[in-house]
Amino acid sequence: MAGTTTVFPRTLFCQNSLVFSPSQKNSCTKLAKDSSFVFDIEEKRRCLIRCSAKKKISFVDQILDYIEGGPKLRKWYGAPDLIPKDEFDEEDQGKDEDEYPDEVRDAVFVTDGDSEIGQMVILSLIVKRTRIKALVKDKRNAMESFGNYVESMAGDASDKKFLKKALQGVRSIVCPKEGFIANVGSLKGVKHVILLSQLSVYRGSGGVQALMSGNARKLAEKDESTLMASGIPYTIIRAGVLQNTPGGKQGFKFEEGCAASGSLSKEDAASICVEALETIPQKGLIFEVVNGDEKVSDWKECLTRLMEKKEQ
Repeated sequence: MAGTTTVFPRTLFCQNSLVFSPSQKNSCTKLAKDSSFVFDIEEKRRCLIRCSAKKKISFVDQILDYIEGGPKLRKWYGAPDLIPKDEFDEEDQGKDEDEYPDEVRDAVFVTDGDSEIGQMVILSLIVKRTRIKALVKDKRNAMESFGNYVESMAGDASDKKFLKKALQGVRSIVCPKEGFIANVGSLKGVKHVILLSQLSVYRGSGGVQALMSGNARKLAEKDESTLMASGIPYTIIRAGVLQNTPGGKQGFKFEEGCAASGSLSKEDAASICVEALETIPQKGLIFEVVNGDEKVSDWKECLTRLMEKKEQ
């Protein structure tokens, strides 16, 4: 029986080769150099081709199999085996808050983990081998997509008990869209919050577009004001109109007012959110960004420069 070949998204694969944005490619190269073995590219390429007659594995796991030298070699990287759906459900049922002991705060919590940009952020963090927790609508679907590389949490973030459990061990939060900060209570213990905001776009719109984005604008305004009053170090990235264009192909522009009329690749937006995790401001940093002509090779230096500029 003939099988059908899986077709992968353009943003990640090209001519049977794995293609990442520049920051992801550097991470993958480092990952390969750090390993104690050299794997054959053609053999790993075959790991990414599946027949429809066989049991399929998730898209993200196919990427990770490629990076880590195949599923048999995952343990060389300390990666856990995939848990079947039934085992996962049984394991998770019946746990309450008291069963989670205090942990070192080393996790990044991604809100809206099943949104497009949320998934891009998660994939970038997986490549960086970061401990990830994510807020999702469907826990089982998230498990099928990301396996044990992500601790998925499904629930009402405005519920104090659920939020406390979700933030257990969390150091930083990445919010790829509006609505989370405005609807939650205490973020006690969190050291840094990164918010991808479209507020500049909403404020710059007019006519019918302004009416359509009215609720989103209110959420964005409430998110920003709540975060600024929280006392937690924050980075608010006011991006231009988010577009489905390839990331890593253009430079950037950080001038005040640029986000109201400019645009930014969704892949670049996700990448900036991840890079911002490495630079924690003393109090807070707000900056606008769109695609432009300025090339950024060192995001830590770039963000530090933006912080110093705001302090002047």
